Amino acid sequence: MTSAPVDLSFRRTAESVVFWIHVTPRARQAHVGGTHGGALRVRVTAAPVGGAANEACARALADALQVDRDAVDLARKATGRRKRVSVSGDPEALQRRLAMLARLGSSD
Repeated sequence: MTSAPVDLSFRRTAESVVFWIHVTPRARQAHVGGTHGGALRVRVTAAPVGGAANEACARALADALQVDRDAVDLARKATGRRKRVSVSGDPEALQRRLAMLARLGSSD
């Protein structure tokens, strides 16, 4: 069985992966999976007030990628739904996990 191609743009470095996320704040449930315009879709229940949604995104990504929260670098003042994220760790393992997460949920 061949898996469908994944529409997720990311860049690998020696010690991390850098990619885009598309955030949906105030979602009914927190969820990481699927893609939106080449970005990993991240849904959080937090409102985009006082950095709460950004912190919720970082925690959700850390859980989904199975890394410590400190490994996820998301600019605290990042505004808008599309954000650039850097995650430290084994790039190959992170790449595999990102590909799996991108296949979850619907793409649009």
